[in-house]
Amino acid sequence: MGKPRLVVVGNGMAGMRCVEHICDFAPDRYEITVFGNEPHPNYNRIMLSKVLQGGTNVDDITIHDWDWYTERGISLYTGETVLRADPDLQLIYTESGRVEPYDRLIIATGSSAFMPKIPGIHKPGVTAFRNIADCERMMEASRTYKHAAVIGGGLLGLEAARGLLNLGMEVDVIHNASYLMNRQLDASAAEMLKRELTQQGMRFLVEKRTERILGRKRAEGLQFSDGSRLGADLIVLAVGIRPNISVAEASGIRTNRAIVVDDYMQTSADHIYAVGECAEHRGIVYGLVAPLYEQARVLAMHLCGRHTEPYPGSVPYAQLKVSGVEVFSAGLIQGGDCETALQHYDGVKGTYKKVTMKNGRIAGAVLFGDTSEGTELLGYLKRRAPVSALKALPAGGNSSLAKTAEAMGDQDTVCNCNSVTKAAIMEAAGLDGAQTVDQIRERTKASGSCGGCKPMVAAILELAKSSGGKKPAPAAAPVPICGCTDMDRAAVRAALYPGSDASVQAAMLRLGWKRPEGCPVCRSAAAYYLGIHRSAGDGGPMIRVSASLVVSPGIPHTEAGRIALELERRSMGWFMPARIRIAVSAGPRDPAGVLVHDLGIGASPAGWELYAGGHMEHPVKPGQLIGVLPDAGDIIDMALGCLALYRDSAYYREPVWEWLERYGLQRLREKLLDPDERESLLETMDMARSVGINTHLDTQSEERTVGI
Repeated sequence: MGKPRLVVVGNGMAGMRCVEHICDFAPDRYEITVFGNEPHPNYNRIMLSKVLQGGTNVDDITIHDWDWYTERGISLYTGETVLRADPDLQLIYTESGRVEPYDRLIIATGSSAFMPKIPGIHKPGVTAFRNIADCERMMEASRTYKHAAVIGGGLLGLEAARGLLNLGMEVDVIHNASYLMNRQLDASAAEMLKRELTQQGMRFLVEKRTERILGRKRAEGLQFSDGSRLGADLIVLAVGIRPNISVAEASGIRTNRAIVVDDYMQTSADHIYAVGECAEHRGIVYGLVAPLYEQARVLAMHLCGRHTEPYPGSVPYAQLKVSGVEVFSAGLIQGGDCETALQHYDGVKGTYKKVTMKNGRIAGAVLFGDTSEGTELLGYLKRRAPVSALKALPAGGNSSLAKTAEAMGDQDTVCNCNSVTKAAIMEAAGLDGAQTVDQIRERTKASGSCGGCKPMVAAILELAKSSGGKKPAPAAAPVPICGCTDMDRAAVRAALYPGSDASVQAAMLRLGWKRPEGCPVCRSAAAYYLGIHRSAGDGGPMIRVSASLVVSPGIPHTEAGRIALELERRSMGWFMPARIRIAVSAGPRDPAGVLVHDLGIGASPAGWELYAGGHMEHPVKPGQLIGVLPDAGDIIDMALGCLALYRDSAYYREPVWEWLERYGLQRLREKLLDPDERESLLETMDMARSVGINTHLDTQSEERTVGI
C-alpha cells in the first residue's frame, strides 16, 4: 500500500500554509498533489499593491517557488481549473480532462472579486484588482491612458488608487458610503485618512452610486445615480470579494455564503475539507490572512493525526499601511452595540486612538498614525479584558513602541498572521544573529504576510540589540522518557495524544520503540495518552483523582463545605495526569493548607481566592495566586478550568507545580480569568467524560476530610 493521496484544489495562501504545516508535522504521511488555476506558484496576494506600484515583480512576492514543491515531492499543476469532485468515487475532474484520485481532499479555492451588475461592466478598460493578471492589465493601461476611476473606498480600492498614482495616472476614488473604509474605521479616523490621501494626489467622490459605465467600444467614464458623470479611461472595481464555491456546489457539498465547515474544517462530505476565504465557519467567512492561517494549522494538525484544539473562530483585525499610513482596526468600532471607552486625537503628530467597550469589557479599537499599541489591544480583545486593563497601556507616541516591546511577555504573539512570539524574534536576533527586519522575516516569517507588525518587530529587534547581543542559553538536550525510546515526554505526548493506535504495543511498534514490549514507565504513559484506562500488559492501576477537602466544622452547611462538595461532584470521572489534592478553607481560622496543595481555595474579604501549584513535600512550593472572585460558583468554575488545562497540557505524572512553572502563571491567569475560556474548558472536559476519553475515578482511593 502506498501513501494516502492528498489533493489540494487551490494554490493560494491558505491551502499552501496547510500543506506547509503538513510537510513540517509529517513529511512522509501523504502523496500531495496541488492544482492552481493561475500560471504562478503560491504568492502573497496581500503584496499585489507593491507589484502595481512598480519596483516589485512576481518573484519578489512569491512565498513558495517552483523548487519548494519539487524538493518536497509535491506534484503542482498550474493553469489547471478543477471543475468538481465525486465524493463517492473519491475523484476530482479538471477542465482539461484530467481525473485525479484522492484519499483526502482540501478545497482552498479562495475568492474572486465581486463584479456588480452594472451596465457596461464587461467593456475593455474595466478590470478588478485581485491577482497578478489584473495588475498587468492596469500597468499596461497606464502606458496609454491617464485618467483612472476606482470604484470602492475600502482597503483594496485605496491600495489600487495608490498604485495607479505611482504609475502616473490621475485617480478618482468613488465610494458609496459617507466616509472611507467604513467597515474598519470610524468617521474621525476616516477623515484623517482622506486628508492624507488627498495630499498624495487622490480625489474622492463619496456617497456616489455608479449606475452605468459609459463608452461605446471601451470604457470612457461613469454615470452616477444622481445624474452626474465622470470621465475615465480605466475603471477598477474593488467593491468586495465573493467566495469561490463552484467546485463544492458541483460536488453536492453543503454551501451557504461559502463552503460550510465544522471546527476541524470538515465539509458535509467525507474526507473533504475546506479552508480559507472559500470556507464558512459558524456562519462567518473570513477575508483576512490571520484567521486563514489559524484554520490552516488546525486542519494540518487534524490531517496529521496530531492533537489540536478545534478552531474556535477568530477576532478579525487589520494592522497595516494604507498608502503609507499606519492603521489598526479590530472588533466593534461603532454602533449601538458598543460605547466609547477611550478616545484621543493628536493633531500635531497626526495620530488618533479610539477604544470601545461593551458590558464593561473592551470590544474594539481603531488606531491611526501610530499602531504600536495594536498587538496589546488585540490581546485584550481576544481575552475580553475589562476596560480597567487600558490603564496598563503606555502613554502613547513613538516612544511607546519601545516601551510596549519591553513590557511584552516572551510568549506574547507579535505576528498574528504567522503566530510568531516575542521570544522567537529575540532568539532569531540573538542565537541566529539576525540584524535586520528582513532577516527576522526570513528566519521566523514575522511581518511576512500583511506586514502590519513590522514596526513592532523592528522595536523588538532593537531591544535585542540593546541587550548587548547576549545570546540565549541553548535549550537542554531532550531527556528520553525511559530507556525504551529516544523520545522525551513532550515528543511521546505529541505522538500519542489523543492517539489513534489500537493498543500500546501498536503505538510502540509504529514509533520504533527499542523494546517493543516497553517498560512500566513508558507503558503507563502510553496508556494514559492513548486514553486506555489500564496499562496494557501489566494490569497496573492508572492515576486516581484524590481530593483532600478540609472545611470548617458544621459542613455541609458552610459555604466552604458546599464548594468542596461541588468540586468533588463535578470532577468525578475526570482522569488526571497525576494525583490531585485540593484544599478548601473558610478562612484563616481553618488551617486547611491552601498554599501547600495542588489547588487551594480560601475565603477572603474580597470573596474567594484560588491558588495553584502548592507542594508540601520536597521540593516545597508555595501555591501561586491565580485570581480572586466574589462568587463561590465562579471560583468553582475557575478551579475546574485549571484542572481542565492541567489535564489537557501536562505530561504523564507531571505534578501541578512543575506543570505550572512550564505552562506559565500569566498565561494561566489569562485563560482562567476569561469567563468564555472557562466555559469552553469545562465543556471540553464534560464532553471527554461523556465519551469515556481519559476519564477514570477509583472511589476507593478518595481522601475526603470533613471538618477538623
